[in-house]
Amino acid sequence: MNYKKTNIYKLSALAAITMFSTCSVSAFELDVADMKASIYGYAKLDMIYDVDGYIGPTVTHRLISLDSQEGAEGHANLHAFQSRLGFKTSTPVAGSTLNTTIEGDFYGGGGGQFRLRHAYGEWNGVLAGQTWTNFGGFLGFTPVVDFTAQFGQGNITRQAQLRYTSGGLSIALEDPGNIGSNVDMTNSPSTDDELKNGYPDLTFRYGDRYGAISYGVSTVLREIAYYNSASDSDESILGWGVNFEAASKVTDRFTLRGAFTHGDGLGGYLYGSPSGAGFIDASGSVEGIKGIGGTVGMTISVGTGNVNVAYGIATVDLDDAVGQGAMSSLATDRAESIYLNYIWSPAKRINYGVEAGYHSRRTQSGEEGDAVRLQGMVQYVF
Repeated sequence: MNYKKTNIYKLSALAAITMFSTCSVSAFELDVADMKASIYGYAKLDMIYDVDGYIGPTVTHRLISLDSQEGAEGHANLHAFQSRLGFKTSTPVAGSTLNTTIEGDFYGGGGGQFRLRHAYGEWNGVLAGQTWTNFGGFLGFTPVVDFTAQFGQGNITRQAQLRYTSGGLSIALEDPGNIGSNVDMTNSPSTDDELKNGYPDLTFRYGDRYGAISYGVSTVLREIAYYNSASDSDESILGWGVNFEAASKVTDRFTLRGAFTHGDGLGGYLYGSPSGAGFIDASGSVEGIKGIGGTVGMTISVGTGNVNVAYGIATVDLDDAVGQGAMSSLATDRAESIYLNYIWSPAKRINYGVEAGYHSRRTQSGEEGDAVRLQGMVQYVF
């Protein structure tokens, strides 16, 4: 057994420290014939205090109480759900390298149950399995302590897909109706009607670098549909979305990041979207829900760590859905967050963080609510 430090998967140094990278270093690496296998992960404690109402083990905007609502204030919560365990292999195969990854954490079942994050293989530019969606990326992501992160960018989560990558261009067929969601069936004309995912979602992404600026452009095309039993036919529309993201290292100690996402029928491809992708109108036809969002953030190196300031917003247009009786006027149509944190490493493999977050939501009828969360973390990487 050969123990050594190995960089496995790094989107950015600080993103790896926090939550969204697979892991920055392996616990150990084992060479067996031509195959290299490594185990990695970390144990992480989150210490949370909600000044207002409790908003979940990770920030959940729909739980934010509206100003017109009353409830208990001041909630403490400690958990280790983000703790992570992964296994990777790398094997030479037919002149190329076959890489595989299987990884999980403990956010399953709302928290406390082991769940699958990544399970994929990649060879000759072809990736198959479950990993980060090809729509969007991490360039607009400013590191935060809370697991939810900034709303408004392309969805920074994982789903099953088949992807081909060549240089900076990647094309993927992805699981429909999962993070992208589909039709809200509230206005379904009959109980015999069925939600339908007829085709995989098609995503494209191109990323490159120009001087100190790294950028990415993504798009998604998808069918939003349901089966209308009365007419024995499918009712569907074409959903679409675009995402732009960029990061610029202005100086050695100062980095700017941002992202913009827009589309019709995006659903969860707009990260933090307050609603699904579409609804059924009074005539039984499908209509898409338009969404728009964005992020902006900056990182300043201070001492042994970084100060991060981040903002994110996700909005949807629910006027037609409410007007057609498919959704309540109390449905959330805007969610936003502001974060201020300091994340530092007193020693290699040990990371600490403290954060203050201000989170708010607005309903289609104009009611608003907000919440303040204070959070600390201790992370031990192996």
